[in-house]
Amino acid sequence: MDNNAAQFIGSIPQFYDQGLGPVIFVDYAADLARRVAAAGPKRVLETAAGTGIVTRRLRDLLPGGAHLTATDLNPPMIEIAREKFRAGEQVDLMSADATALPFADDSFDAVVCQFGVMFFPDKPQSFREAFRVLSPGGRHLFNVWDSHRYNPFGRIAHEVAGRFFSTDPPQFYQVPFSYPHIDPIKETLIDAGFSDIGIAVIRLEKVIPDLAVFARAAVYGNPLADQIRARGGVAPDEVVGALLEEFRKEFGTGPSRMPLQAIMITAAKPG
Repeated sequence: MDNNAAQFIGSIPQFYDQGLGPVIFVDYAADLARRVAAAGPKRVLETAAGTGIVTRRLRDLLPGGAHLTATDLNPPMIEIAREKFRAGEQVDLMSADATALPFADDSFDAVVCQFGVMFFPDKPQSFREAFRVLSPGGRHLFNVWDSHRYNPFGRIAHEVAGRFFSTDPPQFYQVPFSYPHIDPIKETLIDAGFSDIGIAVIRLEKVIPDLAVFARAAVYGNPLADQIRARGGVAPDEVVGALLEEFRKEFGTGPSRMPLQAIMITAAKPG
């Protein structure tokens, strides 16, 4: 597996936010933010916040007096997120590692993470850190993608990129869909100290307004383009063209529709 799968730098944040965000992230962000806000937490931490898609939803839904801290490992992602907020909105945005959080014990009422856990090199440690910084009775809420079987855009992107390399094909699109097994997630959360674990499978059918924009973002809005360049002999635009062709076959045109499926997990720190 490529060791740069979590490096969202350079021009990636813009493609991620504008090309992928409206298609695969915004609906799940709305669902996650709604679940967090329903409990009325006063201190919320978001890890792997990316370009602030969930962060913006959280700030809109949380009580006025609630304070929100949003973190991501990649400073360029945080800089895009920063543009979504005005001064005085009680949002702190900063770079931080979800497996080594720079916060004191019992600092937050909720820890939130959208589609980030799959990228953490030490998932049990990320759960232990979430547990540590949560106050008693606080909740950890996060979602992960279900497998390629239920998210054909990821499977197609992986297969198309692999066609261009007879050896050592890029592996980025294995990573986001690598953590769909509910029992291991549950057991790891229990080992970290969590209880009252809830699981929900959320399936959507999404209209893609512009399939060409989505295909381009599917290559340039994550480390796949860099993985292609590193191997040489193929330009990322060639992969974009092949991917667009396959997307049209799978999802149709005018308008294109595709299924998405994610798993929503909630867990509580005993009070």
